[in-house]
Amino acid sequence: MSKIGFIWVGKLKEPFSKDGCAHYLKKLSRFFKLEESIIKDAPGKLPVQDKNKKEGEGILSKVKKGDVLIILDEYGDRLTSRELAKRVQKWTDAPNQRPVFVIGGPFGLSEDVKKAARHSIRLSDMTLPHELARLLLLEQLYRVGTIHKNMPYHHD
Repeated sequence: MSKIGFIWVGKLKEPFSKDGCAHYLKKLSRFFKLEESIIKDAPGKLPVQDKNKKEGEGILSKVKKGDVLIILDEYGDRLTSRELAKRVQKWTDAPNQRPVFVIGGPFGLSEDVKKAARHSIRLSDMTLPHELARLLLLEQLYRVGTIHKNMPYHHD
């Protein structure tokens, strides 16, 4: 079974996010071995740049050898679900590597994390709250799994 990693900033706070993410993580685990790392939000009193730096250091500390960082960013590649499925297939088929999806906190990702990323994708042209972005990413990765298995979930 292929592996996929996630590095998230902050715990989920909204009930809809907790329930939705738990739902899709369970469904997604049928297709991939999943590993989540949650980075603590930087203290609220810090300036935004310092928050991003501190959270970025936490993100980079969780990266393992062979991890391919894929950040979610408003300037990332715009993909269809089928295009994402092709990329995930390529990333999971490569030996000795694991795709790791990264979503920052409310103020985004540090420049160091952006530089370390091998790929950048977007979920929308609009800015999304990070909890909603996490839920949407998990749903899209579940959709990817169903596309790979020719299950009837995805409709063109």
